[in-house]
Amino acid sequence: MHPENKNETVILNPLRKVGLADKLLWATLLGLLLLGIGVWIRQYVLGLGITGLNRPVYWGVYLTNFVFFIGLAHSGTFISAILRLAGQGWRKPLTRAAEAITLFSLPFGVASILVDMGRPDRILNLIWFGRYESPILWDVTAVGLYLLSSIVFFYFSLIPDIALCRDRLTQAPGWQRRMYTILALGWRGTPQQYHRLERVLDGMAIFMTMLVVTVHTVVSWLFGMTLQPGWHTALIGPFFLLGAILSGTAAVVIVLAILRKVYRFQHVLPVSLFNSLRKLLITFLLGWLYFMIAEHLTIGYGNMKEEMVVLQDKFSGNYALIFWSMAVLVFGVPLLIFLIKGKDSIGWMVLACVLINIGMWMERYIVIVPTQISPRLLSVSGQGIYLPTMTEALITVACFAGFTLLYAVFTRYFPIVPVWETAESLPVGHEAEPALQTGSATAD
Repeated sequence: MHPENKNETVILNPLRKVGLADKLLWATLLGLLLLGIGVWIRQYVLGLGITGLNRPVYWGVYLTNFVFFIGLAHSGTFISAILRLAGQGWRKPLTRAAEAITLFSLPFGVASILVDMGRPDRILNLIWFGRYESPILWDVTAVGLYLLSSIVFFYFSLIPDIALCRDRLTQAPGWQRRMYTILALGWRGTPQQYHRLERVLDGMAIFMTMLVVTVHTVVSWLFGMTLQPGWHTALIGPFFLLGAILSGTAAVVIVLAILRKVYRFQHVLPVSLFNSLRKLLITFLLGWLYFMIAEHLTIGYGNMKEEMVVLQDKFSGNYALIFWSMAVLVFGVPLLIFLIKGKDSIGWMVLACVLINIGMWMERYIVIVPTQISPRLLSVSGQGIYLPTMTEALITVACFAGFTLLYAVFTRYFPIVPVWETAESLPVGHEAEPALQTGSATAD
């Protein structure tokens, strides 16, 4: 038995046919991904010398991508797990879109680490000879557990809708129907099954909430547990965590707006949904500004020589343009848009969220590179230099293309809006939450 959802036909429409435009988009994204793989193979053969990485700058664009993609991955956990525990029913239409961002961004975060290693087979050394005294092994463990848990959480919440596709999409190709049959695991939609599923998801939501805090805190400790200037601070954990949730939530807004426009989900994803996300983003922006001021005020007031070199490089030196552009893109312009234009305009919200994610990528870069340009042992290593090369740029483009490709393909074979969670009623005997009020606002 399937739940009653008046928007079921609209939600399933994108799954009924893959058009020429989809194939062209997929081919373009696949081409960019393959180009990046080819460039990486060349880097593997010739060595990291063809990149801008050197001594003392051993982390650059690749590690920036790693932190950025892991940050994006927090969107699904925050919206699906934390808001689920908080009893925020408005989150239901966007949970799967957010969870898909988590699922498809994590592999490219991990891949960025392997690309940065030069010899990816050396990751096996962590298995054979790793010691838990090293934050690197903490990070591998946390990210690996997060990826596995995200897959399980995502799949469990998807099972009822896979069964719906199995029963409704009878005109789909044979391989597609067989895929739905296998993945549905014999789901029949009984009240007992829904009850067990809700209990499992509630339990996993508690675990995922703890895990999301752990993962990005551990990612930040890759930097914070060293004695490098600008990194060795107790603020780096919560600062990274808040930045991750900020960029992830902004990414959710961008994805939802695209889905709403392309798949005509105006009634499924109402303006009121975006307004709720806007309020969250304003809160996160203010929190991000607080941590930004606290971090740099503490460093500046301490006036330690090696710390001040990095701080001055950000404020008025070689990286001043990137630093101040980052501040404007992440905080200044988006906050004005959210307060003045964003309330009733999804287009303005998308612009603000695009700027936030560009700025957050720059923020990761500005955290990583200037510290290595001016390391603590200035008398030994001197001041370094780092200029990213075309190799790093093309591999970065390939990562974003691969992420977009996986997401685009998924939306054509699985419901990107959960049918069963947004249903008006579930099978008799299941205690469901009150039905979501979608409202009548449909303005773009």
